[in-house]
Amino acid sequence: MHQKAAHAILAGMIEVLPGLEAVRKRPGMYVGNVADGTGLHHLFAEAVNNSLVEAWAGYCKSVQVSLNIDGSATVRDDGRGIPTEMWRDEPIVQMVMTQLHCGGRFRPETGQRPIELGGTGIAVVNALSERLELRVWRDGAEHYMRFARGRVEVPLKVVRDTTEHGTELTFSPDPAIFPLPQFDSNRIERRLRSLAHLRVGATISLVDGRPASSRKVTIDV
Repeated sequence: MHQKAAHAILAGMIEVLPGLEAVRKRPGMYVGNVADGTGLHHLFAEAVNNSLVEAWAGYCKSVQVSLNIDGSATVRDDGRGIPTEMWRDEPIVQMVMTQLHCGGRFRPETGQRPIELGGTGIAVVNALSERLELRVWRDGAEHYMRFARGRVEVPLKVVRDTTEHGTELTFSPDPAIFPLPQFDSNRIERRLRSLAHLRVGATISLVDGRPASSRKVTIDV
């Protein structure tokens, strides 16, 4: 086969996946094994990591984690809230939720060092969730967005005035990705307690609202 023809065949085999499609097509590359619970609980870790970074920077004192009766999980903190300003004709919060490696956490001018938690980003949680609802309390307003499998379903909008600050996300792992999308509260508690060495100065409350495993745990990190 001539070299030019071989290159033409190779070029035809190349596939470029836009946005978060690569995550959905190869989830194991981003969260680990999706069949044994590893990947499922990695999603939870990513959701909590964002709040812990805010705590490390001194902006967050409380992180509330809920395992909900419908199989979803909620993580809420009292940090600054993900920025909602526009940048390049798109809300920054939307970029954070839909683009890999998007954020200012590692920029030296922020004066913050990253917490090394081995993460891949909150956008991966969004990509692998059947549904994700996001609320941001910032700049005197409560902002709301909703996503479905990584795509914007309800664009960013202001729903009310408020003096609160922080971020809350509720996500439902996609059963098309995870065969057994049920969180193990004991496994999650162990993960949270393992973070105590970080000493970020926050209190994490874990509430399991599912009837079969109902309980509440408080952990100082």
